[in-house]
Amino acid sequence: MNHRSDASMKLQGLLLFVLSALLVLFFLPGPAPANPYLPKPGDAPIKVRLGTCSLTGAFIHIGTALDNGIFDKYGLRVEHVAFRGSGVSLAALNADEIQFLSCAASATLPGLATGIDAKIIGSQLVGLPWVVLGRSDIRSPTDLKGKTIAVSRAGDLSHRLALEVLKKFKINPREVTVQPVGGTGQMEGYRAMVSDSVQAVLVSPPLDAIAKRDGFNIVYQLKDLGIPFVYSSLHANSKSILTRPIAVQKFVAAIADTLYFADRNPAKAQAALAKAMKISDIESLQSTYEAFAKTIANRRMTVPISSIEEMIEHAREAGTQTRKKAVEIVDNRFAEDLTKSGFLSELWGKEVLR
Repeated sequence: MNHRSDASMKLQGLLLFVLSALLVLFFLPGPAPANPYLPKPGDAPIKVRLGTCSLTGAFIHIGTALDNGIFDKYGLRVEHVAFRGSGVSLAALNADEIQFLSCAASATLPGLATGIDAKIIGSQLVGLPWVVLGRSDIRSPTDLKGKTIAVSRAGDLSHRLALEVLKKFKINPREVTVQPVGGTGQMEGYRAMVSDSVQAVLVSPPLDAIAKRDGFNIVYQLKDLGIPFVYSSLHANSKSILTRPIAVQKFVAAIADTLYFADRNPAKAQAALAKAMKISDIESLQSTYEAFAKTIANRRMTVPISSIEEMIEHAREAGTQTRKKAVEIVDNRFAEDLTKSGFLSELWGKEVLR
């Protein structure tokens, strides 16, 4: 009896051990999924042309990807083309002179909503980091009356934002002179204010930090406007989406990877921005990095449809003859795949995805 009892107890113990081991194996997480967007051995590089519509702090992720081989990592051979303004860059995208465009959605939206054959496929930045700068005698938006405000071009993003500020403070646009100064970014407007050709200008980091050092006033922070704002976004023409979906998916994944890279490698991200914008001031670089690589970085890359709908309505109220709805100019399939595939979880781990 004792022998049979001992054998039975041993058998029960063995069964319990095996059952426990199976349960542990069942509940253990499996191996992290491999990055599904990387090229396979022997794959030829995919050649694409990427346009940017201006050179500002929002360029940080594009510059970081170009300088650190992130596009190459995904099998993309990217040629960068710098444009001046959203209009000419959208025209190039529509004509397939470029296949991708990185530009503020608020700047491209009027063109997209009125018929340009392209879609927004991801948003790497969501938020409004702009400020109004003024010379020493301008301390509040109401002081803008009788003054001249610099914008890049008539009808562009800086112009539309300036009009939003005037509307917010019930200032008749006829009481202010809006002066287009041209250029590829915001430095031209800032230099015009330094020379007193204009008395105010709208900028984003790093020019806010530079302005403080130069003795100018931050008159108003546009985040307080309370308007929906989808900032730097990725655009692709319909030809690329239809005939080269793999290239589009890889491109979106590469930018998502760059958001992680910039978050984890501030020195390299700031070096890319310093190179592109020819900035050496540490305070300015840090201000820009915090704004674009941290505060308004959109890790999920999905385009907020509700914000686009509101932006279209704003454009309609401003006189734009919109013909398309948000769902017709946004294609979130590629950004959503980053979550479905486990790619973003693999990148960010347990961190909350914004």
